[in-house]
Amino acid sequence: MLTDHYELTMISAARSHPEAARPCVFEVFARRLPDGRRYGVVGGTGRLLDSLADFRFGDDELAAVSGFLDDDTVAWLADYRFSGDIDGYREGELYFPGSPVLTVRAPFADAVVLETLVLSILNHDSAIASAAARMVSAAGSRPIIEMGSRRTHEKAAVASARAAYLAGVTATSNLEAARSYGVPSAGTAAHAFTLLFTDGSGQRELDAFRAQVERLGTGTTLLVDTYDITRGVANAIEAAGTELGAVRIDSGDLGILARQVRDQLDSLGARGTKIVVSGDLDEYAIASLRAEPVDLYGVGTSLVTGSGAPTAGMVYKLVEVDGIPVAKRSSRKESHGGAKAAARVARPTGTVTEEVLYRSGDPTPTVDDHTVTPLQVPLVRDGEPVADLPSLHSARDHLRDALVTLPWEGLGLSHGEPAIPTRYAF
Repeated sequence: MLTDHYELTMISAARSHPEAARPCVFEVFARRLPDGRRYGVVGGTGRLLDSLADFRFGDDELAAVSGFLDDDTVAWLADYRFSGDIDGYREGELYFPGSPVLTVRAPFADAVVLETLVLSILNHDSAIASAAARMVSAAGSRPIIEMGSRRTHEKAAVASARAAYLAGVTATSNLEAARSYGVPSAGTAAHAFTLLFTDGSGQRELDAFRAQVERLGTGTTLLVDTYDITRGVANAIEAAGTELGAVRIDSGDLGILARQVRDQLDSLGARGTKIVVSGDLDEYAIASLRAEPVDLYGVGTSLVTGSGAPTAGMVYKLVEVDGIPVAKRSSRKESHGGAKAAARVARPTGTVTEEVLYRSGDPTPTVDDHTVTPLQVPLVRDGEPVADLPSLHSARDHLRDALVTLPWEGLGLSHGEPAIPTRYAF
């Protein structure tokens, strides 16, 4: 039922004519990147393939749709199993305007019913992965922990943590993402824990810190801004000693406070204690803290919500019917007909210069003195995922390597054109 009403009404109408069984090609692509973005990151491919295996209509689902569908279509849904082919960019690959990140080949009815499933997963995960990649680039060698679970839907939180890890984030606070996908988890305590330690005599921050250190060890991270940061740092070192793992600052002017806290920690002999900052950080805030003594960032709201991770804007369009190219001509929603393949062109130094789209089945174009690498890989054959698909960890490694190939200006956070142009070679 992870689909839209009109997917099924289209199938019903098409099945009254021979058109429903005609071989079709659908492509997933973004007409443009979100404003200010220079590249996108393909995320969610692994989740999509897992979901495809479970995309079935059981008795409960059939009962829910039988009120508006004819009996013949309901019977067809009862037997539905995707049996077509899917090719696409591997997870962790970069994409640009027009990139055919996914190609679905199947009879019309078999393929069109997947539209919402495909787009809901790829648009969400690609948006998160693209935003996280920018944050990781801004952070440089400093780690980032994803902690956005409390700012989004409970299931979206798990997918967000997975996509963020794909993009290079070090760990997540979300335990389901750790269990389901092997993403490292991290976390210590919130302000509520410190506030718990109070009585008629007033605040007992030191007691809270001692309790945390007693249970979690001196390598823990103590949250020092519940009351007064200067006093909080002093209490943290008194409770844990100079071997304290880290202190966290979650509010205020993080740059100024990080400097003050670093000076205070050093003066107390805690030179190895790290500083963690959090509090609605995005890539711009992270970049602004580059010169400050910050060791680790915690990101949440700006990563998992639309303000920081605008939709990838991917669409699922029919581009070929029985080998005949078809294309939409609506203003600002134009599409290029015909099934396409894609390749990325790079100089001998490894820096990419353009993405080339060409007719599927044609030879890969050549460019003098450049390396041309095809981008699409087989994902599904006859309805079954192909063997040896890349893991989440290998996708993470692939993205890291792919980002190194972009021109320097393509990694900028300022507004500008896509990092490389897309050329249609047909």
